[in-house]
Amino acid sequence: MSAVTPRLTTADQKQLCELLGKVNFHLLYKASVHSFRLASLYEKCGKQGSTITVGYNKSGFIFGGYRTKDFAIGSEVDNKAFLFRLNTDVPGGKPLKFPVRQDAVAVSDHYKHDPNFGNSLVFKVNAEKVELRSDGSYSVTNGALFGQDEDLVELEVYWVEEIKAPWRNINWTKESKQELLKFIMEYQPFASSVSKARVLLIGPVGGGKSSFVNSVNSVFRGHVTNRTQVGSGLRSTTTMYSTYSFRNDTPPLILCDTMGLAEDTAPGLHSDDIISIIKGYIPNKYKFAAYSPFKAGDISPRAINEKIHCVAYVIDVSKTPVLSPEMKMKIRAIRSKIDELEVPQIVLLTKVDEECPMVGNNVKTVYWSELIEKKVMELGKQLGIAVSFIIPVQNYWSVHELHYATDILILSAVVQMLRFADDYFENSV
Repeated sequence: MSAVTPRLTTADQKQLCELLGKVNFHLLYKASVHSFRLASLYEKCGKQGSTITVGYNKSGFIFGGYRTKDFAIGSEVDNKAFLFRLNTDVPGGKPLKFPVRQDAVAVSDHYKHDPNFGNSLVFKVNAEKVELRSDGSYSVTNGALFGQDEDLVELEVYWVEEIKAPWRNINWTKESKQELLKFIMEYQPFASSVSKARVLLIGPVGGGKSSFVNSVNSVFRGHVTNRTQVGSGLRSTTTMYSTYSFRNDTPPLILCDTMGLAEDTAPGLHSDDIISIIKGYIPNKYKFAAYSPFKAGDISPRAINEKIHCVAYVIDVSKTPVLSPEMKMKIRAIRSKIDELEVPQIVLLTKVDEECPMVGNNVKTVYWSELIEKKVMELGKQLGIAVSFIIPVQNYWSVHELHYATDILILSAVVQMLRFADDYFENSV
């Protein structure tokens, strides 16, 4: 349907938004393309929910009806329904609205009948005509609605998508990016003996841990970088414990990358190794043994600057299921052990652009996406973690140039990591 050009102009849609509020219009049916045939209209428009039917006549009138009920459902009361006529005579003109009488039949149509707005406005599709009856559910004259010109030159039906409030607020301006950068660059750990916060990245194989390291580095370097090896297979590309600081110590952060968690039948990071990392026992560049956890020779307590101050689970939201039952149990068991160490834990949801096409087209819609919100709620329940601790991100893994909106998601995650690390420092003093 994207190849079909809507006849409604931006100015026309703006007038309709005065009647409907914040909505998007998606063209379902256009008679000049799909034919003036009733069967075609119902084929394109059936079971779509809220729609607006728009007629155009030779006299230049643009008029029609809005309904929240599906096509092809018979006679229905719809107290939100109304008829309308756009004011195209002057720039900035106001539309006319003719509401349905409350609790009256608002729509009455069927596959074999013409679209009928309360026995008032009837679109005779096959005949390319429109008719207004005076004894129906709407109070309007044919002169006011379409200037007594009953000949249709075009007929369109649009699905009306309500634009809801975002489920999490975020400022998408370039100024906001600079504010996030300023917070990070001026960050000083609450613990005076620590110069950099250490964040451990763990999660299933292919979740995007290494890509996140590259993405953070890219934002602060100003171009896409590749400091860590990134893979897409079933086995973990990362086999060593690696710590990554950033150029000029900005951000004042160390990201710690690990071997991925695998299903029970495959080799992967051992949960005991995670605890050893958090306690500061495992050195940088230690190579993991899949079936044999690390054994520290010296188990004396490490200094706070050698320990992990925040743990981030990095999970690919585009996988189905997001977590298998085995992986869910494994992560919950790891979370329980980390809780005993009183280390804050958050979740980074990666590949939101793959999971939701709307986000793929525009990353700034991530907090408008009901699909991503549903995944966040589902994962919070699965892992027993507050949904406010679950942060969607989009890594730089498929593009060559940076984008400020993607940067904002990445920087927002870094800010939360630093804040959580400070919670750890405050509790450790």
